[in-house]
Amino acid sequence: MAASFYPLQYVTERVGGDLVTVQSLTPAGADAHDVELSPAAVAELGEVEAVVYLSGFQAAVDDAVAQAAPEYVVDAAGPADLMAASGHDHEHEGHDHEHEAHDHGGMDPHFWLDPVRLAAVAEEVARQFGEADPDNAGTYEANAAQLAGELTDLDEEFRTGLESCDQRTVVAGHEAYGYLTDKYGLEQVGIAGLDPEAEPSPARLAEVGNVIQDQGVTTVFTESQLNPKVARTLADDHGITSAVLDPVESQVEQDKDYQQVMRENLEALRAGLGC
Repeated sequence: MAASFYPLQYVTERVGGDLVTVQSLTPAGADAHDVELSPAAVAELGEVEAVVYLSGFQAAVDDAVAQAAPEYVVDAAGPADLMAASGHDHEHEGHDHEHEAHDHGGMDPHFWLDPVRLAAVAEEVARQFGEADPDNAGTYEANAAQLAGELTDLDEEFRTGLESCDQRTVVAGHEAYGYLTDKYGLEQVGIAGLDPEAEPSPARLAEVGNVIQDQGVTTVFTESQLNPKVARTLADDHGITSAVLDPVESQVEQDKDYQQVMRENLEALRAGLGC
């Protein structure tokens, strides 16, 4: 089995359990947005029985899946019920806006930051694995149900943990947190857009600075895989603190899985928002 990046690898491993071996197409700690695949990796993809990916997120993976044509393909975009990207005007960015729009197709790919949407993907993975391996369909279904229960509990932890916060505005390094903020009644303000490598313009930094002042923001959230310089400088300029919020696009620390990182995010949000 193959999964295109970490959240889908996590789901595939949990649903498949001991019955599957899962390889990730995005190396641990790498930027999931800009992954490139070698010809050998594309050839290997043709040998796997199933691949779990998110169409429109990683252009190289989209091309590889089309070329390799594995027997079973699970596209998370359907069960995740992707929502349209929303945020600041990317035309202010000193970055290739057309490239970004092509990659994401106007949709926000970061669905896994809503645990309930990730649970829906797990159920679809179980269904298709059951078609590929009918003898073990019950096991896949039970594993997905177990994971869905855990993710429902995680969702409730976020809901109760973020319902009474002094601050509702999340200023973050890039616009990865739309599903999370939408789900729990917060507002996302990204320094950069959907593409974490986008370079914010002076005009955008001024806009975010105005939000910080007008709304009394006390924390700017940086990311574990991005250079924190811009976010930290912005925080310093306004005399406020910075903290790390992980978009969970890649597994940065091998001893921490999706749920552990999400709970660390919850604690960071609670501290930064005064919950």
